[in-house]
Amino acid sequence: MENVDTELNGYNNMVAKAYPVRVLHHNNGVSEDEEGGSGGVEPYVGLEFDTAEEARDYYNAYAIRTGFKVRTGQLYRSRTDGTVSSRRFVCSKEGFQLNSRTGCTAFIRVQRRDTGKWVLDQIQKEHNHELGGETQVEETTPRPSRAPAPTKLGVTVNPHRPKMKVVDESDREPRSCPGGGFKRFKGGGGGEGGEVSDDHHHQMQQSKAVTGTEPYAGLEFGSANEACQFYQAYAEVVGFRVRIGQLFRSKVDGSITSRRFVCSREGFQHPSRMGCGAYMRIKRQDSGGWIVDRLNKDHNHDLEPGKKNDSGMKKITDDGTGGLDSVDLIELNDFGNNNNHIKKTRENRIGKEWYPLLLDYFQSRQTEDMGFFYAVELDVSNGSCMSIFWADSRARFACSQFGDTVVFDTSYRKGNYAVPFATVIGFNHHRQPVLLGCAMVADESKEAFLWLFQTWLRAMPGRRPRSIVADQDLPIQQALVQVFPGAHHRYSAWQVREKEQENLRPFPSEFKYEYEKCIYQTQTTVEFDSVWSALINKYGLRDDIWLREIYEQRENWVPAYLRASFFAGIPINGTTESFFGASLDALTPLREFISRYEQALEQRREEERKEDFNSYNLQPFLQTKEPVEEQCRRLYTLTVFRIFQSELVQSYNYLCLKTYEEGAISRFLVRKCGNESEKHAVTFSASNLNSSCSCQMFEHEGLLCRHILKVFNLLDIRELPSRYILHRWTKNAEFGFVRDMESGVSAQDLKALMVWSLREAASKYIEFGTSSLEKYKLAYEIMREGGKKLCWQR
Repeated sequence: MENVDTELNGYNNMVAKAYPVRVLHHNNGVSEDEEGGSGGVEPYVGLEFDTAEEARDYYNAYAIRTGFKVRTGQLYRSRTDGTVSSRRFVCSKEGFQLNSRTGCTAFIRVQRRDTGKWVLDQIQKEHNHELGGETQVEETTPRPSRAPAPTKLGVTVNPHRPKMKVVDESDREPRSCPGGGFKRFKGGGGGEGGEVSDDHHHQMQQSKAVTGTEPYAGLEFGSANEACQFYQAYAEVVGFRVRIGQLFRSKVDGSITSRRFVCSREGFQHPSRMGCGAYMRIKRQDSGGWIVDRLNKDHNHDLEPGKKNDSGMKKITDDGTGGLDSVDLIELNDFGNNNNHIKKTRENRIGKEWYPLLLDYFQSRQTEDMGFFYAVELDVSNGSCMSIFWADSRARFACSQFGDTVVFDTSYRKGNYAVPFATVIGFNHHRQPVLLGCAMVADESKEAFLWLFQTWLRAMPGRRPRSIVADQDLPIQQALVQVFPGAHHRYSAWQVREKEQENLRPFPSEFKYEYEKCIYQTQTTVEFDSVWSALINKYGLRDDIWLREIYEQRENWVPAYLRASFFAGIPINGTTESFFGASLDALTPLREFISRYEQALEQRREEERKEDFNSYNLQPFLQTKEPVEEQCRRLYTLTVFRIFQSELVQSYNYLCLKTYEEGAISRFLVRKCGNESEKHAVTFSASNLNSSCSCQMFEHEGLLCRHILKVFNLLDIRELPSRYILHRWTKNAEFGFVRDMESGVSAQDLKALMVWSLREAASKYIEFGTSSLEKYKLAYEIMREGGKKLCWQR
């Protein structure tokens, strides 16, 4: 079943005339009315095209004649096979996301027929603004079936994403730069379409002409790439960051005629942006050179002079939240030796054929998901792609809810995988794995992991993990310490066991038995250290290098040392299931990767939706008469409540004896009936109801253990204090970030979280409200009434 189209604005204005179906031909983007053909035909319902791109070119030509500009709107996909079933092309003033937009409803929609043809089935010709004026065509060349080859990739621009209107501002007089020279960027990530000039002498001469110069109208460059590098260097000195803005193409041959470089705070689509109007536009000359023809140097925010942008690796990112027509150029990290920028030769395990596939997929996803984020690491020494990271808006929002504990899953390292596909996984309030991001890791160097973790952190504002499960390799450890200082790094269980099997092979079975007992049966760090020391002395292994090394790293893998850190209940001595399971494995072919990836992701999210539904609509049976059980049944999700209920029921099998009391502080010995060896110490403060247990279940899982529940029962505490009900385990965990409003979250990050939360809620209205006309009316009425209340509170 195809997605239900909700483009209701056009329904009342559809042309109802029954025109015969006819075919419109095009010649390389030139409308046929210019050649005396049929391209001058007014759009009407029933007009047929061979491709969606042909329909877009036709509508562009019609827009030029009429006096408006076109953006590419939504696309809709078939739910059966994921292919695009319809596309929408709208007036550039559609919507209200920018000040230049007026909510214009003019559009056409084309739908794919079974024959493969595309037929215009919906139309709205009326505009709510004046027509005419500048009719510069936005990018109208059809998108190629494959993205450019990696070595040609300079700046990735999505031809399906809407472009912002060029601000026509007066040129300013040139000024001399008081701050001295600019650093020149070496290497090249590509200019137009990734092309790099081979005339080194010409570039050196041009560098002399512009180094130490502020931009001014009339400044000339040998290439667009050189202009971009100059503006980046200027931005570094002045103290702002640069994004690549719109590009414009010739109506005749589709070649790029002008480019615009803007301040990273241009626009309002992301909380970090504040509508800064600073920009530089360059125009291509007949000679092949480029000249600055428009310029605005004034910023509406504070500047930070001296920010360095000087590493050998460049990041090209697109978060989908700001300027769907832009690519961010972010500050770079120095991976060189002693700042001398000696480039290291890095291998790349990602096959070149993967880049065009993934980049094409990312760009198509951004037409559907405004919050989709992706980043590509480029080696500017040779223009090649390295690592890739991406996350959709649902993954980014899930991080604000469940990003306190993450697993960096590099299962590809276990076998001979065709591609190094890694995932960042969190665990939700049903204790299910949720996707927080995906990556292709170029190599296993510190540089690769450092770039990956920094990129993930940038994509997930407002949340830094408290604990991370990842492999113990030195490059990963170094990157984690640098990017997430203070987070508890726990080694992957599979890797710990693998190294144990390899290194314990020569030891006698008696030692292996006592080794296992020391690791998994000691309860405290003091007990572990004591038993370990006795074990090493007993077998005379003080000089064993491997045993000495793993003891020094005991905080990263020994359960007694891990229990004090929150890991959301991830089993210490077990391994986590791969998020994509068998859907993506070592044998997954390139042509099936995207479809398998999307199917597995949707299956996981469907399981999450089912648990959400069950938690709100099913009531588990109570097994005791304790008020605390009813309290937790009301608050916790089904899965978490069953864990708590088990602990509560088990508490009846324990005896409790007070062993110490001084003022408000009491200590209790809690032991299991009939088992003298199973006992734990519980400390309780009567002044604030704080309690702690030697088993540290609450610290590790965020749920109270049977031992503390036994003490609470003895002291007649009938409801759990609020501090022991972690919001992340409740049914309302999706709004967990609200509790962090006063806990150090910046205003910018908080706004981003609110945007994602409201967007997620709105998507549910759309999903259920479009399933039938009755539900649509109900959803619309609810939102209309809510909108009234929001207006009252302005």
